[in-house]
Amino acid sequence: MKLNSIKRRTLLYKSGVEYADFCLNHVEGCSHGCKYPCYAYMMKKRCGVIKTYEEWRRPKIVSNALELLDREIPKYKNRIKFVHLCFSTDPFMFNQKEVSELSLKIIDKLNINGIKCTVLTKGIYPIGLAKRNGCSINNEYGITLVSLNENFRKKYEPNSAPFKVRINSLRYLHEKGFKTWVSIEPYPTPNLIKQDLIKILETVSFVDKIIFGRLNYNSEISEFKNNREYYNSLSLSVIKYCKERNIDYHIKHGTQYY
Repeated sequence: MKLNSIKRRTLLYKSGVEYADFCLNHVEGCSHGCKYPCYAYMMKKRCGVIKTYEEWRRPKIVSNALELLDREIPKYKNRIKFVHLCFSTDPFMFNQKEVSELSLKIIDKLNINGIKCTVLTKGIYPIGLAKRNGCSINNEYGITLVSLNENFRKKYEPNSAPFKVRINSLRYLHEKGFKTWVSIEPYPTPNLIKQDLIKILETVSFVDKIIFGRLNYNSEISEFKNNREYYNSLSLSVIKYCKERNIDYHIKHGTQYY
């Protein structure tokens, strides 16, 4: 089914996220429908852009995204270190071919203009991504992975790609020489799921960077006794694991308390 579309006045923007630079969101909404809850959905609903969860799950393509890039790349090029895709949608949304095709065109356009991309998805990276153009070798591709338990995924990320398939698509890009990373955020407390963080780390030990962050905006987290100490302990485990294996790491602000 062809997706509905919208038009925007701007696309590129300077991000306030601690590990990002410039960003873009070329889709409104996300069919994954994550229920942690999803911060992007909450913000869009609060601002009146999206009215319901069902509407959020019906993504709309920004039809003039490529035209906006043609206009904005010359304007911002000297200020851009890299462009991140995406913080309020998913560039390789699972089972959304139209979204993936537009994402590939956007990445190509940025790369051809000498702009590096960092990409994050809960979907699957297309095999053809490894053969796009000569500039793309500087791109960094990541997946979100907060568990290995498929029952947990089906409950909290109901329409995203299965964890194993997600990991395999990232491993493929790693084997093709690309820098890869994993965002282990929002990581749940044991009252949501009991699991071993080290097992997750071992599954993605091939990556170049790991980002770790706590789960926010969920009342069940505060119900878990000593949740601050819990996230402190996990943060130290991530740091130790990464240092021992020369993996870059970043602990999200507010995850670790001193």
